[in-house]
Amino acid sequence: MITGGCLCGAVRFEIDSAPLATRACWCRDCQYLACGNAAMNLFFASASLKVSGPTTEFVSLADSGNEMRRRFCPACGTSLFSAATCRPDAVVVRAGALDDPAPARPASFIWTASAPDWGLTDPTVPHFEHHMPASQTAPQEAPQKEPGPAAGGD
Repeated sequence: MITGGCLCGAVRFEIDSAPLATRACWCRDCQYLACGNAAMNLFFASASLKVSGPTTEFVSLADSGNEMRRRFCPACGTSLFSAATCRPDAVVVRAGALDDPAPARPASFIWTASAPDWGLTDPTVPHFEHHMPASQTAPQEAPQKEPGPAAGGD
């Protein structure tokens, strides 16, 4: 069981499955969410996520043209989840919201072309200047315009 929540404790969540994928994303949207750094994202089946407490949603359009729905705590502002409306079966969980961030070790770095020159990556992990090619997505992930289950950089 993977657990987490927001900074103030108003929102808690549980996930009863292993991540489908883990990625560090350097897209500009993720840099905003991660205070200028890459966002550390874990992808799960939506059905495996159970949330208690209120969340607020921000909807935006990703570079892919896909609508992204980002959820955060309305009290403290902690970024918690995101999902692309084109993939309702998948959810992205922000590593910073996990009680134990150990499962968040990235298996790839995406959108590295958007990273600042001081941006850090792991040279032993695959890097992609933009989205991950469909031929290299995880078997659980259907090919689409952008990387992973939550298209658009997340």
